[in-house]
Amino acid sequence: MVRLLRKLHRYLYLASVLFFFTLFYPVLWILAQDPERHFNRIARCRRIIGVLSSAMVGIFYRFRYETAVDWSKPHIICANHTSNLDITALVLLCPTGFSFMGKMELLNNPVTGMFFRTIDIPLKRDSKISAFRAFQRALVHIKQGKSMAIFPEGHIGEEFPPRLYSFKNGPFKLAIEAQVPIIPVVIQNAWRLHWDEARQFGSRPGIVRVEVLAPVVLNNSDPAGADHLRDEVYNRIREQWNRIGGL
Repeated sequence: MVRLLRKLHRYLYLASVLFFFTLFYPVLWILAQDPERHFNRIARCRRIIGVLSSAMVGIFYRFRYETAVDWSKPHIICANHTSNLDITALVLLCPTGFSFMGKMELLNNPVTGMFFRTIDIPLKRDSKISAFRAFQRALVHIKQGKSMAIFPEGHIGEEFPPRLYSFKNGPFKLAIEAQVPIIPVVIQNAWRLHWDEARQFGSRPGIVRVEVLAPVVLNNSDPAGADHLRDEVYNRIREQWNRIGGL
């Protein structure tokens, strides 16, 4: 019975996302004709869709900050990744316009495709050329004052309960090149409500708790320092992960 209810909740959640996306689609379509000019408006629409579609099925988000964040300046947001809810968590976390960097396959999704064709940055994982172009686009966005959100694990693992995977170097090379701080984020329990795409276990209402750790300010402009920066951010997220009992 519980499994059936969770499966039903998943379909309700998907219907809620589709409903509010469809509601905003005419506005998004108009804004998408000039995404550079309407970047912040598109980001604001995404935030509203995220709030409404989650609240409609009883999913809410609570954020705890280790220290205040100056969102008027660009940052690179690095979070662990166990659930599709992680995307909404970061959308609601950052109050200013920002871009996700993510896999090319997200262009095929009717919802995420709209944003990856306008304000986000897709890349093909096994293509160095695609990665280089994405890196350069991200630099441009940061120089324009926009933040970037990247899941440094690069994927959601197949183990359940999930674990923290090693981080890829890309976000940390980008931080050093752009000379912007990194904000480590621990999304505590999204997987308990909606693991991955929720195909296997379904989903349920609840509160996603998000720990926003103090920004890591760069003190090394050498690209070789990316390994050190990666390890520092990984260890801080892992320490918080272990402190709360494996999320």
